[in-house]
Amino acid sequence: MIRNLIVLCLLAFSLPLAAQHQLGVEIQVYPTGLISSLNYACLWTKGNSFEARIGYNLVDHRDLGVQDDEKGGGFGASLGYAHPVWKGLRLGVRTDIWWNEIDWKMAPGTPLEVTGTTQVTVLQPTATLDYPIRKGNWQFTPRIAFGAEINVRTDGEEVGQGAILLVGIGFSRFF
Repeated sequence: MIRNLIVLCLLAFSLPLAAQHQLGVEIQVYPTGLISSLNYACLWTKGNSFEARIGYNLVDHRDLGVQDDEKGGGFGASLGYAHPVWKGLRLGVRTDIWWNEIDWKMAPGTPLEVTGTTQVTVLQPTATLDYPIRKGNWQFTPRIAFGAEINVRTDGEEVGQGAILLVGIGFSRFF
């Protein structure tokens, strides 16, 4: 039992040593915002990759949220996994968490205008499809993602959440 545990630990800790590492930037746009991020990926056997990122989510829900006008943003982080499925295409999953501050208005521009600020923690699980194009140590990656924005903690009035479709591009370098 102990011997098996030691072997398992050695294998787990040796994986990053045998892997390729990648550092880059990514921009994703969606109907009500834009995400910019710094990304890290660890690629191992057969093109599988573990991905992590930190970034900023710029939000402009306009009148598509709960309030008549919702704007703001916040920092966040992501973890993901991608697996090659067909002729260079990769299918993956990614979960983001964003700590956003949203300034909102109800009935803007009228005598009944009400304003406020909401602090919201957003969980954003997505399924991703991307097509990495590698040239030497550099990689360009177009990506599309579909998932949900889920407000898991709200301090203030409710703000928009729901289905999300993101389209993005990434540039990275292997090291």
